[in-house]
Amino acid sequence: MRFSQRKKLSPIRETIQNEGMDNALRNRLWNLIIKSFDDQAPKNFFGKDSAINCLKPYWQDFFKLPVDDIPFNFNDAIKSIRNYFFNSQWFQVYDFMEFSAQVIPLNLAKQFIDDCNFVLEQEMSAYRFVGNQLTDITSEEEIESIEAALNSDDQFNGAKQHLHQALMHLSNRINPDFRNSIKESISAVESLCKVITNNPKATLGDAINKMNELKSFHPALTGALNKLYGYTSNADGIRHALLDETSISYHDAKFMLVSCSAFINYFIGILSDSNQLSTDV
Repeated sequence: MRFSQRKKLSPIRETIQNEGMDNALRNRLWNLIIKSFDDQAPKNFFGKDSAINCLKPYWQDFFKLPVDDIPFNFNDAIKSIRNYFFNSQWFQVYDFMEFSAQVIPLNLAKQFIDDCNFVLEQEMSAYRFVGNQLTDITSEEEIESIEAALNSDDQFNGAKQHLHQALMHLSNRINPDFRNSIKESISAVESLCKVITNNPKATLGDAINKMNELKSFHPALTGALNKLYGYTSNADGIRHALLDETSISYHDAKFMLVSCSAFINYFIGILSDSNQLSTDV
């Protein structure tokens, strides 16, 4: 875990790369481009048609340049592409990766896309390939929800600490811990419930009953909250079953972090609207 993460100096927008791209992500994506060229062309290829042919779609349809301007020497051609790749805006790199997925031969495309998604997940990019197109997997609204919960009133410092730990477990690019990220997200909800009810042993069900005194919930919302109670309850074993799963993924952990953050923001909002946001809640 990096110093900036331990000291809470890395904001979520840098942790989840949604409007930028750090050097590690850019470098690893470039390595996949080089691998794709190697897979398409012979190893001994100075100026051979079979090597240059794999570059023609880039000159013709991506750069929109005359194909007879492609350098005869394959390595010189790669240097031209490299110069573009490392001097482009982050979104232009994603344009390039998406174009590559669409022009790589079908027998190589699936592996290329799988490799890209592996790197994008490890480096906490907010985007993934679905088919041969890149799409958001972390929306602006989700990021804002997490940020709002992390910046909530100090009265809910316990919940904030748990959410911060959940984010650190999720965003550790060397050794992510999705299981403990989920546990911390759930613990954030439990901490909120204890504050709402002024009861150190309170459950989510207790908090819902307390909040019902301030606001009448729609039955559909109550049902959703009760399902969340299933995840947060130790008594019915659902949490235990969830955390015993061997295939917990980034998407599972992110879902719980976003969902628990939204839940916390919602209840804090109700307390604030009801003038109950005080130390004697």
